[in-house]
Amino acid sequence: MRKLSTYILLAIGFVSAVSCTEEKIVDQVQKTVERGLVLRTVANLSTTYNLLDPSSTFGVTLEAQDEENGGLLSEVRVYAQFVDNTVEDDNDLSSDEALVSTISASTFTEGPFGFPRADLVVTLSEALTGTGTDAGIVDGGDAISFRLEAQLTDGRVFTNRAAGTVANGSFFSSPFAYSAGINCIPVTPVTGDYQLNLTDLYGDGWDGAFITVTIDGTDTQYTIAAGSAAAFTISVPDGTTELVFAYTPGAFEEEHVFELLAPSGETAAAGGPGPTPGEIVLNICS
Repeated sequence: MRKLSTYILLAIGFVSAVSCTEEKIVDQVQKTVERGLVLRTVANLSTTYNLLDPSSTFGVTLEAQDEENGGLLSEVRVYAQFVDNTVEDDNDLSSDEALVSTISASTFTEGPFGFPRADLVVTLSEALTGTGTDAGIVDGGDAISFRLEAQLTDGRVFTNRAAGTVANGSFFSSPFAYSAGINCIPVTPVTGDYQLNLTDLYGDGWDGAFITVTIDGTDTQYTIAAGSAAAFTISVPDGTTELVFAYTPGAFEEEHVFELLAPSGETAAAGGPGPTPGEIVLNICS
């Protein structure tokens, strides 16, 4: 009954989505941009920093929309803050917010819909230097928070406080703020025995979802065929040159949870309910 009800709700949602016309979408855009500027997130280029690689990047593609098709944009200022998520003894080493980059309107080029687009890319080194953060205090699990300010040619400034005036939905996503996690992503495979723990919150298996582990070209899939939990030991031999963990979703994603323990015993990755599809980014600092 639970799954039948879900299918019915999905069908209703699909019909509702189809009923939205392009004219209504255009009307929504016009109502939004008349209030100022929408700095839409077109794509996430990279969302996680690698502590082991100072040149690793955070990046998004931005699109400026206003009542003059982006013509009111003067510049976008990028502020960053180091966030200490591994606080010990109440010693919070988070930094103050600092300006780390400025993107001028001339950097934007016309996108496929006639609005100007530009890539925002900041390396880990640039973020730490810009915020005055010593790389020696950074650990896996920390993060860099970004806040954008878009200045118009008439002097008005829009930042994350303006996000509430923007229509909901991925097409209109204009947060003016992002967070990039910092992981210790091994540049070569860490060998040894991994522990993979899978959980289904409803207790009826993973509904077609699975995790694929690739070791030097050999794929092995792990899932919960039935029940609420399963645990696996994954042995990665010395000399391994390729090690990839990837999650493939199934039905009822809100039920799926996993935890991957590294050979050191630390949590290398975790996801769910509703893990992110695709390659699983590892965090192994020890």
